[in-house]
Amino acid sequence: MMFSAAFGSTLPNSTNPNEAEACVNGATISLTFDFYLSSCPEAEAIVFSWVEKAVSDDPRMAASLLRLHFHDCFGCDASVLLDDTASMVGEKSAAPNANSLRGFDVIDAIKAEIEYFCPQTVSCADILAIAARDAVVLSGGPAWEVEMGRKDSLTASKASANNNIPSPNSDLPTLMSKFQALGLSLQDLLALSGAHTMGKARCSTFSARLNGGGPDINVEFLQSLQQLCAVNTTLADLDHATPMTFDNRYFTNILSSEGLLPSDQALVAGVDEARALVQSYALDARVFYRDFAKSMIEMGGLQSAAAGEIRRNCRAVNQILP
Repeated sequence: MMFSAAFGSTLPNSTNPNEAEACVNGATISLTFDFYLSSCPEAEAIVFSWVEKAVSDDPRMAASLLRLHFHDCFGCDASVLLDDTASMVGEKSAAPNANSLRGFDVIDAIKAEIEYFCPQTVSCADILAIAARDAVVLSGGPAWEVEMGRKDSLTASKASANNNIPSPNSDLPTLMSKFQALGLSLQDLLALSGAHTMGKARCSTFSARLNGGGPDINVEFLQSLQQLCAVNTTLADLDHATPMTFDNRYFTNILSSEGLLPSDQALVAGVDEARALVQSYALDARVFYRDFAKSMIEMGGLQSAAAGEIRRNCRAVNQILP
């Protein structure tokens, strides 16, 4: 597959439109669109093949792989993939992730094949970023080139995941504050929220909506959710209109007061600029796709300042592997 580099020029702090800089362990490294062109030219094709199979077997997996990258990307260092050890409690058991994140086995399969062809060359963090892009494309969404060259973390932090990943009950000022702390804009927040055009959420994550609380809610929509969620472990579609397709219906739903999570509906509560962006995305999918792709590159450029490596197994750091 060929992907356009049209969004490269939007990257901050980059004099080369095909390159962005990130800080790892106090040193500046470059993320580039063709990082593995010589060292592992098979990498992207391998990722796409496995993601295509996974989404064909289970269409919901597209949203799951996109979400894995999101929940990793307040550092974009594959820390979310690390299993707990005797000395470390990782991120998988953090409140936003426990009994929620899926797709670890797909990443394992991708990593195993890449290791066969290109041992200890392609990072797990880069695999997550490529898989997220491919999941969007396979669901009908936009394509973009993925910058690569990330390192995998040597540790993970349950506390950091709990603190940094926004709650589904967040209001707009809280969401804005968390994104701004990472150097991401209101437009990034709105565009990236559009990822909720796919996937599901447990009824327990939007109980405030079920009780009629939070921002405006469509009464008919509320009644349908209350009926669906008579059992609290039920899963509901984040986008009830086109739940398996990456499109702009999520924004139409919000404007109709049919956002599933309180944090979804909060996007049109009280900030005129945010509402205007939601309206523009609802009116024109092309505008949403353009901004989403740009913001995925922006978010994907977030890097940890800690030391990193290229893991041989995405679930464990190299020093504890046999």
